Amino acid sequence: MGRPAKFSRSQLQAAALAFVDRDGLAGLSMRALANELGTGAMTLYNYVSQREELDVLVVEAVIAGVNWPPGPYEEWQQEVRDIATAWWRAVRAHPHAIPLILTRRSRSPVVFEGSEAMLRALAGSGRSGKRLLVAFRAVTALIMGLAQAELAGPLAVQAAESAPETIARFRALPADRFPHLIEIAGAAMKSSAEAEFEASLDLLVAGLSAAP
Repeated sequence: MGRPAKFSRSQLQAAALAFVDRDGLAGLSMRALANELGTGAMTLYNYVSQREELDVLVVEAVIAGVNWPPGPYEEWQQEVRDIATAWWRAVRAHPHAIPLILTRRSRSPVVFEGSEAMLRALAGSGRSGKRLLVAFRAVTALIMGLAQAELAGPLAVQAAESAPETIARFRALPADRFPHLIEIAGAAMKSSAEAEFEASLDLLVAGLSAAP
């Protein structure tokens, strides 16, 4: 008989995500994760064989936190909204992991399940093939794009600059040349990430409903 596993996969996932949340991606390594778990780096090679597998652990940990809606649904539009919102909330809770979700999602069966749920909802609109692909890319791009944009703050906050200072800088632009940029800078002062996501998702779903 082999020796019993020292850690479960869920424990490794949680430790890897905790490390990334705290220290970012740059320092993630076998040695760093081993220190997080209070063990030696060689022990981890019983569970993961290379850095890419560490990345997948982080992605799986994020997606495991998605509170998927139970359904069933009478309207595909509401199902798309609920799945997209659940996905977005989980992703934005772990901003440092976003690059891994974008680049490693095709490596994780956990992501496959969430993707299949979204595709199933979108297929309720009667789409298939390329039209289904385009709709899926549009929704996932909105989820990930807005989560990434939020990292920069309103109107791309600069290093060592607060959000109000950034907004003030945009509002000080020449009004004759940048009237609309000044307008949305003012709107950003009263906006929230949640409200912007919901409104953006409503626009997208309305477009999918209207498209042939």
